[in-house]
Parts: sequence; structure tokens; C-alpha cells
Amino acid sequence: MTDTLAIKITKVTQSRLASVDFENLQFGKTFTDHMFTADYANGEWGNFQIVPYGEISISPAMSSLHYGQSFFEGLKAFKHDNGTVSIFRPDKNAERFNASAERMCMPTLPEEIFIESISTLVNLEKNWIPNQANSALYIRPFMFATDPFLGVAPSTTYKYMVLTGPVGAYFSKNLNVKIETEYSRASEGGFGYAKCAGNYGGAMYPSKLGTQQGYDQLMWTDSKDHAYIEEMGAANIMFLVAGTLITPTTRDTVLNGVTRDSILTLAQQWGIPVEERRVSVAEIIEAAQNGKLTDAFGAGTAAGVASVISITYKNQKYDLPNPAHSEFTQRLSKTLLDIKYGRIEDENGWNVVV
Repeated sequence: MTDTLAIKITKVTQSRLASVDFENLQFGKTFTDHMFTADYANGEWGNFQIVPYGEISISPAMSSLHYGQSFFEGLKAFKHDNGTVSIFRPDKNAERFNASAERMCMPTLPEEIFIESISTLVNLEKNWIPNQANSALYIRPFMFATDPFLGVAPSTTYKYMVLTGPVGAYFSKNLNVKIETEYSRASEGGFGYAKCAGNYGGAMYPSKLGTQQGYDQLMWTDSKDHAYIEEMGAANIMFLVAGTLITPTTRDTVLNGVTRDSILTLAQQWGIPVEERRVSVAEIIEAAQNGKLTDAFGAGTAAGVASVISITYKNQKYDLPNPAHSEFTQRLSKTLLDIKYGRIEDENGWNVVV
């Protein structure tokens, strides 16, 4: 792999790898030895570095702390049985990264910088990729405004960083989900499709209430009438109704998920009918009542294929069939993992080998 960015690499004097308990990983709490950083100033990106993971110095007047110009991405690297390491569909994450940047009035990042920064860091940290089943190296690229300026205006300087860390499964069980009818995650004309920090900050309170009520996830609905399903808190949502795979259309309130796109591609290749459209709460509840809703699951980088075992709407709980008996969900989950781990041919060219 060539280093066209002239990345300056400063390695740690002693790795922390030996101290990691890979059998008991908590998602997002363990980080590798190094991180990538770059700076934007005077209209261009530069100062490309990989440095030891650690604290960074910031101004208390840094504009992202006050006005929310901050967003992120999430993707994963996988270790194949032959030792090869690949990153799953980083080009799609680069595309969404720049969509978020544009919506947040922040500078875009050339795809080659995005992919090379990640590939170089992953190559350096490949020994951190767990050998355990269904484990991976989680990759968190993010950007934030850095002007020390208390004025409501776009920053003129920014920092781009990439963190990596070993992870296991995000969800360890099937999900009990509540359809949210009071609070909203995003509104039309807003920035729900961007992976900006504010989307997640605003969702934390209703998510906390849902957890207190015994639910694993909320199923968000439109902010106007709460009549249409949009997504779950940690993933896009999909339904198998009478043999047709149905999922909400991506809009300015719905994230354009990479896993979502991958699943739709596979389903179409398998000859399964697919519908991307507005999905009403009423039709999903009716399908659950009459037995036509045979599968519901979240689809996301962190979540993978996360099966839903029950849906609660206005205090009425609807139990779904056991996902373990679903031919579609089992085939889907296995195929995606087999592609990512290099066990089967990557016919769509999704894996980028490091």
C-alpha cells in the first residue's frame, strides 16, 4: 500500500495489546495504540499524522463544543482465516461522511484521504483485530470544528480523526422494541440523515425512558404525526411481510445505512421482492396481528443484523416469530459475515484489502 498522503507515523514505545481481555470486550470502550489526525485550515487538508492514542488539547471556546459542528462515521475491519485484513465498503462510508459534512456546513474530505487514513491505521493496528467469532476492529472517523470563537457561524478550521478498537457483538440478544409516539429523533428539513452528534444527543432522553420501561430499542416515527416508521436508535429497520422485504425510504430524516444497502442488494440478487417506501405504523401492526410479519430486524455497522422479537405500540405488545427459525434472517446474517470474513467470494467487491 502506498502512502500518498505522506503520513507521519509516531509509534508507541510499548503496546497495550497484552493487557486487553478479548473475551470480555465492551463495545466502544477499548482503543488501539494509535489514532489518525489531520487538520483543515486555509481551505485545505494537511498535517496527516498517526500518533499514540491519547488526550488532545482543545480550547474551551472551541466552536464545536458550543454550536455542534461535529459528526462521525462507523465501519469495521475483519480478519480472514488466511490472515488477510479487509475493510467493509469504506467507499460508502466516505460518501456518507461527505454528505454529513455538507449538511453541517463543514469541509468535505476527499475519498482518497478517508480511505488511505483508515487503511494505514488499520494496517498498523491489525494485531488488535480479535480472533473470536463475530468480532472485528471497529473504526470511528469523525470531524469537528476547532475555531476558538463564540459566534454562531461555521468554523474556518477543523480536525479529522480516526479511532479504532476491538469489538464483539453490539447486541447480545433479540430485541424488544417500542414504537415511539411522543418524542422525535429527526424532522423533515432537518439533519436526521447526517451522522452528527446532535442527532444522538437529542435521542438519549427518550431512549433512557424506553430502557427504564424495559425496551432494548426505540423505533422512531415521523415527527409530524408519528404515523410512519423511520429507523431504530442504533440501526435502520427492515421488515419481511408476506415474503417481501420492506424498509423505509432514505430521506432527510433517515440514515442511508451501508448495511441497509448491502442487505437490499443481496435480497435483490436472491430474487426476494424489495420495497423501499414510506412504511406506516398501521400496516406493520396489522401485519403483526395477522401473522404476515415474519421478520423484523435492525441493520447497521455496529448492530449487524439485529433481530426484533417483539414490537410494542401504545402499550400493546406484539410477539414475532422466533428469529432462530427464520430462513431469511439466518441466511442473511451468515452471508454478510461470510463475505466480511472472506469465507465466500466477494461478488460485489465490497471488501477493501489492507
